[in-house]
Amino acid sequence: MSHPMNTRRTAAALVWLLSSLFTAAGLLAAEPEGKWVSLFNGKDLDGWTKVHDVDFQVVDGNLRLVKGMGWLRTDKEYQNFVLEFEWRALVDKYDSGVFLRAGLEGKPWPKDGWQVNLRYDALGGLVKGYSPIVPAENPKMPVNQWVKFRLEVNGQKVTLTVDGEEAWSYDKLDAEKGYLGIQAENFAFDFRNIRIMELPSVK
Repeated sequence: MSHPMNTRRTAAALVWLLSSLFTAAGLLAAEPEGKWVSLFNGKDLDGWTKVHDVDFQVVDGNLRLVKGMGWLRTDKEYQNFVLEFEWRALVDKYDSGVFLRAGLEGKPWPKDGWQVNLRYDALGGLVKGYSPIVPAENPKMPVNQWVKFRLEVNGQKVTLTVDGEEAWSYDKLDAEKGYLGIQAENFAFDFRNIRIMELPSVK
């Protein structure tokens, strides 16, 4: 005859196992299918091109925006993808941004580029060229605090997640393909853990 205590322990273990399996299955289902590729090797700017007068360096394994008015772009163009990266501002009242599907026309920045703002008082807002499209709704982040952004771009839709919480979703992107880039506006930033997962084209 089984001991009541052993029976309860077995049942509890079974509940925990099933819960873990369902949780894992949910996470796997939520993650897009694809392969993660690192965009920054922590050693040099391989895979990136400086545009206009900018100073980007590798400091302590981080991609550091030192100064300049321009941007750092990927050598490759991307269409549909999930982009993850961490950033921190190194000075007060900071201003930068991350470009999506950007072209090469315009100076110092892409003329009609889509940008997710990294400006201290408009953090996380979506901008096209110089026009705000989605207002910022995230709190100001203090200097030297790491923040994780996740951008999922698929067809005309882009979704921003900040530190695991969805901030907004917008479904009228009008650029089909372009470069990813980091905007320089003479404010110092660090970036790390930059990776991308390309997604299949929308049918």
